[in-house]
Amino acid sequence: MPVAMGLGAMFYLIFAFVPQLDGAAQFFAPVMEAILPLFMFLVLFVTFCKVDFHKMRPVWWHLWVSIFNLLFVAIVMAVILMLPRAVANSSLFTFHSSLILLEALLMCIISPCATAAAVVTQKLGGSLEETTTFTFLSNFMTVLLVPLCFPMIEKSADITFMAAFVKILYQVMILLVVPMGLAYVVKHYMHRLHRKIVAVRDLSFYLWGCSLMIVTGTTVKNIVHAEASLWLLMAIALLGLVLCVVQFAVGRFIGHYFGRTQEAGQALGQKNTAFAIWLGVTYLNPLSSVGPGCYILWQNIINSIEIWQERKNKLTKND
Repeated sequence: MPVAMGLGAMFYLIFAFVPQLDGAAQFFAPVMEAILPLFMFLVLFVTFCKVDFHKMRPVWWHLWVSIFNLLFVAIVMAVILMLPRAVANSSLFTFHSSLILLEALLMCIISPCATAAAVVTQKLGGSLEETTTFTFLSNFMTVLLVPLCFPMIEKSADITFMAAFVKILYQVMILLVVPMGLAYVVKHYMHRLHRKIVAVRDLSFYLWGCSLMIVTGTTVKNIVHAEASLWLLMAIALLGLVLCVVQFAVGRFIGHYFGRTQEAGQALGQKNTAFAIWLGVTYLNPLSSVGPGCYILWQNIINSIEIWQERKNKLTKND
């Protein structure tokens, strides 16, 4: 994962700041935007091919993780609604900067559980089916929360509940339901193809690495071209780090009581940041997309540490 993130950042910086590569950069930009959803689709398809569909059912830790996710959303929304009065008594940030900062944090909370969370959970030895089930529940919770919350933040936003509901539901259907349905057909009716897919070890993990490389390049692009002060960008990045650690920690704390530490930690901490960036650019101030852009770096650093620790523990046990 560090290699994928490093390559994504390096490739963007090379194509962006080497004048001789301007033509290639303009050619590859739309190609990368089109390829990213394809990689996300393939990651889920391969993951679902390994899922036991009979084990996909809600469990108690799903409820508690959802409650805390709603609580985090409610706290940030309350701060946003009280923002005019709070900023009037502070000289640290203007109202505009403070709103962007809070919108960036909200994007990192309200966005659903990442489609790749199940991939990481499986690498950590957790339940693939329980994490996949929560991914579905989390996405449909986002479908309901966004149309309720966003009009209260951006009063001028051209968004109605049904319009946003249908648009976001469509995204969820394409990125979640379709690959699950296709995987179900392959697993139960195309046995030869299914055996070939599951025979490739860590296929979904490497596909996710490719998508991570593309998303990291996009993140660096958003940060480089962000029309904001360095202090604001640093504040977004720092608070994003704090929020990332808090969400992973709270998730693991909840999971500890159900024997599902890894699953609950990934469920609450690992977010679909690509989807969050789209939400921010579409409905809020585009600068708010810097928040989930930074968050993806923090969450994958944590994922890298977790996977490294898991491999270290396995080697220790084998010795």
